[in-house]
Amino acid sequence: MIEIIDYSDEYANDFKQLNLEWLNKYNLAESHDLEIINDPKRTILNNGGCIYLAKDGDKIIGTAGLANEGNSVFELVKMAVAPAFQGRGISKMLMDKCLNRARELKAKKIFLYSNSQLITAIGLYKKYGFVHVDASNSPLVTADVKMELSLQT
Repeated sequence: MIEIIDYSDEYANDFKQLNLEWLNKYNLAESHDLEIINDPKRTILNNGGCIYLAKDGDKIIGTAGLANEGNSVFELVKMAVAPAFQGRGISKMLMDKCLNRARELKAKKIFLYSNSQLITAIGLYKKYGFVHVDASNSPLVTADVKMELSLQT
């Protein structure tokens, strides 16, 4: 049974490896990514963000987080699922957990950066109501996609 748990330091290497695997597969790894995955506590957690992990037994198989950008705006960051577990709804479980947490935090907006190669991920974001916006101010060189979801009612 797959459960979604809060990040803790004991899973730092799992968090790093899951993200490096997909970043390297698509040749997208860059310094901004490495800064986050090498120190998620400083870059995400200590700033009012959160990271969730998908766990199957004792194995970490997925991750997703929210980085607090201030003014009730959060960035969806570092969503990854191990290849052997893709297609089983784990990304949906992680997305639901992140969106529920964003609502608890009274977030007004969530945004994300991605790459046009990641067709399945972009499709998932669209299903959740994310819409494309201008990506020209991205901190990531390889991010040619930016999407936003308004949570204001």
